[in-house]
Amino acid sequence: MSPVRPDTDAALAAALRPGGVRSVFQPIVELDSGAVVAYEALARGPEGPLQRPDLLFAAAREAGALAELDAACRVAAFSGAVRHGLPAPIALFVNVEPEVLDTAPLDELLAIAAEAPGGLRVVLEITERALATRPAELLRTVARVRELGWGVALDDVGADAMSLAFMPILRPDVVKLDLRLVQERPGPAIAEIMNAVNAYAQATGAAVLAEGIENDTHLAMARALGATLGQGWLFGRPAPEPACDRPLGSLPPPVEDAATDCEPGSPFACLPAGTVLRRSPKALLIELSKQLEREAMRLGETCVVTATFQEARHFTPSTTQRYRDLVERTGFVCALGEGLPAEPLPGLRGTDLAVDDPVRGEWDVVVLAPHFSVALLARDLGTTGPDLHREFEYALTYDRDVAVRAARSLLGRVAPRAHRATPAAPVRPATPATTAPVTMGAERLGDATLVRRALEATPSGVCLVDVRLPDQPLVYINPAFERLAGMPGEELLGRNCRFLQGPDTDPGALARIRAAIAAGEECREVLVNHRGPDRTPWYNELHLAPVTDATGAVVQYIGVQVDVTEQVRAQRALEQERDRTRGYLARIEELSVTDPLTGLSTRRHVEEQTETALWNARCAGDAVALVVVAVDGFTSIEERYGSTAAEQLLAATGQRLRARLRRGDLVARWARDSFVVVLPGLAAGSAGREAARVRAELAEAACGPVLLAGAPVVTEISTGAACFPADGDDVTGLLAVAERAAGRLPVSPS
Repeated sequence: MSPVRPDTDAALAAALRPGGVRSVFQPIVELDSGAVVAYEALARGPEGPLQRPDLLFAAAREAGALAELDAACRVAAFSGAVRHGLPAPIALFVNVEPEVLDTAPLDELLAIAAEAPGGLRVVLEITERALATRPAELLRTVARVRELGWGVALDDVGADAMSLAFMPILRPDVVKLDLRLVQERPGPAIAEIMNAVNAYAQATGAAVLAEGIENDTHLAMARALGATLGQGWLFGRPAPEPACDRPLGSLPPPVEDAATDCEPGSPFACLPAGTVLRRSPKALLIELSKQLEREAMRLGETCVVTATFQEARHFTPSTTQRYRDLVERTGFVCALGEGLPAEPLPGLRGTDLAVDDPVRGEWDVVVLAPHFSVALLARDLGTTGPDLHREFEYALTYDRDVAVRAARSLLGRVAPRAHRATPAAPVRPATPATTAPVTMGAERLGDATLVRRALEATPSGVCLVDVRLPDQPLVYINPAFERLAGMPGEELLGRNCRFLQGPDTDPGALARIRAAIAAGEECREVLVNHRGPDRTPWYNELHLAPVTDATGAVVQYIGVQVDVTEQVRAQRALEQERDRTRGYLARIEELSVTDPLTGLSTRRHVEEQTETALWNARCAGDAVALVVVAVDGFTSIEERYGSTAAEQLLAATGQRLRARLRRGDLVARWARDSFVVVLPGLAAGSAGREAARVRAELAEAACGPVLLAGAPVVTEISTGAACFPADGDDVTGLLAVAERAAGRLPVSPS
């Protein structure tokens, strides 16, 4: 454990004293009514370097005081809610840190909650970080919370696929959508999350709460995602005491959970009375299990797989390969059996079953996902003979409650993820034929310590991956790599680097890296990695190079990582600035050919376009019509109603004309009180009739009443038309014919 830095030591001690941590309260509202249904209590440290909660909890975790801080935060939340008179039935949302799930002193808070008028309705928030690392403790905590009559909220759903995988197992009362779902542009990942969450909410009656709602756009997206509750700056920022300026409501009732009606001793015991059992040899169960594993891989990252193996000897090399694929492609996988280690292979959670554990005599495989559930539950009948002929009685059920209960039974036996000690030198398998490359380099230099110190001093992250071991784990990392990953070495070594990646990592870059490793070649890519528990994204310029043994075989890969986030952001900012500049230039060009009053094209612009239309018509044998629309008595209107009202009349007339035209037709403000419409691409034989029809429609549209100075004004309109080639050969000639026609045939409103 690393010591706390001197500048934070005193601040942490102050935070752990009674009253050292305070709570601020942010409202949670019902989106339809705007009523406040709950407040979330957010921890704040004392004034100083640890006031921010992320810094405060990081310091406590580093000092080994996380349990004390977590308890102090809950006491501050409850005491603050009671002190400020949080009225029933308003609920209080509080958090619990994953590391202290099983030992969190929740019972002592009941006395504080009882002081609130009408009691205090509490909802405990569980984050996705607790799901994979401590599933057994998580389930026990949820059971304790339910016994106390409190609710459960699953936080940050969508930030990691693990939350969707565990959602049917935890059965939360409230599903809190991660803020990126309402703030980012929709894509396939958000659609998958929405699909799973809405299915769960519809089946259970759980409330869906969208976080991060800061404006009306976010609010609209939250509603579209199916959220009924909301939280964010649009409804109120965290404040020292709950606000009283909104109507009050209440949360929906808790989710009913049929799967918790009993606590079975084993998955097989979850089968309802009267279930028809079949007899089968082990050979058939193997094939059924493989089929369920294939289903799980098809379901992907939102899937949980739990399985038993009776004894460790049944976890064969072929099983190892299958489960390595499951770990790679699903959300969570655990394997239980007598003699199985806590991690049979990287990423696979294991548990050593006691000889008297009833699960020891079972063959169980459970696959759970948001839209799929199946459980193969079998019991060894103790028959003798060849292993593949051993007989079991079994049931294959798709009953979701049974599958959930069976999965909980197995997950409740999974031990917390073991912490790994950071080795002083690369970890190597006990194989005399190969030697780790760092040691080889040290022997050539004559000083292994010097090489190690050089690696520890470099500001670039350096790691070694052993390609001979299952799942190609990290076997060496330097301090710079730890800093870049935002995690201590014991949480990094022994794991595949993929956990540092996320859904925004370029799959093409990952494919090129895998191809290079498979070919034994070096490669260089820029990846999006994620740092620390909060999964902060950063850009990693990664250089991978193979390391060979004395025979020339690739045994390891050395990776050098450089944080190029600032460079990438600067490049993107430059590109965005270029895009903005191009946009400005396009806008300037657009304004140069647009009449500022009506928004129509300028006379000069339409003249140029009309000349082009006439040229095309000559080549194709088509016709072009030109229509003049003039506002009669415009000067009188201006004198009577004023210049502003007269301009409004022209703007309205221009928009009415444009609304009656085809997509390719041209319209421009031609003079102070007149417009010109050009109709290109007309058939030569019917151009005159088409021009007359459009001319009549435009006259009818333009002479409609316009509201000026509060009174409807009906204007008189004159129109005239001319056609190419019958009436003229150029713009000037066509315009003269059309204007004469407009003067001869004034059109008045009927």
